[in-house]
Amino acid sequence: MSCVLLAWIGQTDLDCASGRRSGRGPIASAVAARELDGLVLLSNYPQASNSAYNTWLEETGAPPVHLRFEPLRDPTDYGAIHAAAVRAMEFARETYGAEADLTVHVSPGTPAMQAVWVLLAKTRYPAELIQSHERTGVRTVSVPFDIAAEYVPALLRDADDKLERLIDSLPPASPEFDGIIGRSPLMERAKARARRVAPHDVTVLIEGASGTGKELFARAIHADSRRRRGRFEEVNCGALPEGLVESLLFGHERGAFSGADRARTGHFEAASGGTLFLDEIGELPLAAQVKILRTLQEKTARRLGSDKPIPVDVRIIAATNRDLGAEVEAGRFREDLYYRLATGVIRLPPLRERPGDLTPLIDHFLAAANRKFADQPSAEQKTLSPQARNLLLRHAWPGNVRELQATIDRLALWSPHAVVGGDDVREELLQTVRSDSADLLGRPLGNGLDLPELMADMARHYLERALAEANGNKTRAAELIGLPSYQTLTNWLNRYDISLPATPRGR
Repeated sequence: MSCVLLAWIGQTDLDCASGRRSGRGPIASAVAARELDGLVLLSNYPQASNSAYNTWLEETGAPPVHLRFEPLRDPTDYGAIHAAAVRAMEFARETYGAEADLTVHVSPGTPAMQAVWVLLAKTRYPAELIQSHERTGVRTVSVPFDIAAEYVPALLRDADDKLERLIDSLPPASPEFDGIIGRSPLMERAKARARRVAPHDVTVLIEGASGTGKELFARAIHADSRRRRGRFEEVNCGALPEGLVESLLFGHERGAFSGADRARTGHFEAASGGTLFLDEIGELPLAAQVKILRTLQEKTARRLGSDKPIPVDVRIIAATNRDLGAEVEAGRFREDLYYRLATGVIRLPPLRERPGDLTPLIDHFLAAANRKFADQPSAEQKTLSPQARNLLLRHAWPGNVRELQATIDRLALWSPHAVVGGDDVREELLQTVRSDSADLLGRPLGNGLDLPELMADMARHYLERALAEANGNKTRAAELIGLPSYQTLTNWLNRYDISLPATPRGR
């Protein structure tokens, strides 16, 4: 297993290399004290200084040096420093393997550089922290507390100029958009697209896995539209009873079918002048899809049992957790309806692809849970221990924000102490896994059961959990799920198209 040292080059290192100062300097001292297979060094100094230092370091017998020039406008710019450090960590993993032992030298560089190294080494990229001093030599940095810190690229990244310009050109957001928690790049882009499309009376298709906040976005778009004073009519297409889909959507006249003892207004009529939110539209049968397309084209609806067209003025916002493009290819969704709906497409990322959003979401849901249960006998305001918070931050959250909120609610309700501990979190997460297993094992035969896909879902679930728990270390992840080696794990990841946990790229 390779041992790699990462560090920013400091002024003391350059002075020692040039002879302006006696001694080796922090980096060369670590090279002399440690058995290393490679160095990944970052520098904000001029290229001539970097080249001279690199040559001097190699002449001292240092292992291979990978010197990365990272120009910084300000050596205390946390965003730029964070992005550069992440790039260096990823480079070290790609060059020496995900199982490589990383050591970070925190002595050289500014306090901002040191702070970022500590955050990354204690969270996303587990690494040994070392420091050096002329009198005490090179030694491991012992951090005497459990740092409960998610690495927060939304706060520590370079500004995305394009996104900033896009957001700056928009009017002030409605309170509904302000209520959507998320500062990760993908969520910022989704919110910017939603705010841009909201004032325009066009159909919107929101794509995303279950629990990612599709209804929240739909309501925010409605609130920011010219139809805000109209009705927001929500329909869960997947829950419409078979045989009554068209009646519920378009209404019916008395006597239209057995049991229709009175006329009924459909959802399209009820939403006229406002917004009709068709959640899980991919679940609709083809016959209903045809009628929806006709209604959108003609702007009229026809109740069952009547040939009289009724004018309807609705804006459609549809949502799905399916890949509608794939559904079209499979013949399960009409291509013409798909293109009619996909005027404005907004894709919501799963929680695992939203680095930096977990901490504010956890705090938001915990505060809400404390308010919700405040009237319970002997209620205490719950807080999270560092260990509990770290366990929540490392969980893969396959159920996304909905699963996170439910877990926080359970912790606030059932934890016997004011400070929620790590064991409390482990127990609740274990219950979630048991519930998921029962659901997987208890499904009825037939009725669309797809065993290969079910097994793939289970494999993806445990592979993603293991990667998250191991902070992306393949060797550790393989051990957690009983695979013999990281090479075997890599084969499984390739088979199920799973990548290592996403890290933001510096700009």
